[in-house]
Amino acid sequence: MKREATIYEKEDRVATITLNQPDRLNALGGRMSLELEQTLEEANADNEVGALIITGVGKGFCSGADLSSLGSTTSEVERGLVSRSPAAGGIRSFALQLQNFEKPTIAAVNGAAVGAGLSLALACDIRIASDRARFSQIFIRRGLVPDTGSSYFLPRIVGMERACEMVFTGDILDAERAKEYGLVSRVVPHDDLMREARELAGRIAAGPAVAMKLAKRSLYRGEVSDLASAMEFEGYLQGICFRTEDFKEGISAFLEKREPEFKGR
Repeated sequence: MKREATIYEKEDRVATITLNQPDRLNALGGRMSLELEQTLEEANADNEVGALIITGVGKGFCSGADLSSLGSTTSEVERGLVSRSPAAGGIRSFALQLQNFEKPTIAAVNGAAVGAGLSLALACDIRIASDRARFSQIFIRRGLVPDTGSSYFLPRIVGMERACEMVFTGDILDAERAKEYGLVSRVVPHDDLMREARELAGRIAAGPAVAMKLAKRSLYRGEVSDLASAMEFEGYLQGICFRTEDFKEGISAFLEKREPEFKGR
């Protein structure tokens, strides 16, 4: 696939998708949406990818849905010809893609992450922010409700009270306030963002691929399960891990007092 709106790179089992339309603050819609959807599918199916980073070029991580695309269909929505704009329908799959992505995902938030752009970051497993990053559930300021998974992810990440405040006001949070809220795990100097993200992704990607995939599945299932169900599922997954070569390597490395060398099998 020829890429125009994104950049896709792989190195040492770490894949990076860079949103590359800085003149639009990397807004979602059109070519950007198509490339992002297809690249996520490609990276998920690639056994040589152990972790994924999503970031942006320029001042924006992602400014949300392309408002020019949304505005062009307002009259059709009003007349009932379509139930939602094509732009909104076209970007909402990203939340499900990332939730079902089998490897750990990191959002390296380099700048503004607002609206559906914040939803994109929330759908990743880990978020690291540049000290220049800004965050907003800006939907209410456009007469809209949160979408692209925000109503699901945001309360689970920051709690219902803070989620309500962010959604009802549409206020912009700086990186330090985002860290205080638990939106991001760390804030780093802007020039160090990708180095930090790649170092973390590299450590994750070097881990046991089967156990990593199953651990992610266990965590998200556990979030909506009772304790007994979660523990039963843990036992089922552990049985799978016991049969892997990486489990044997992990035990051998422990007994031999060395670092394990996992092979993903």
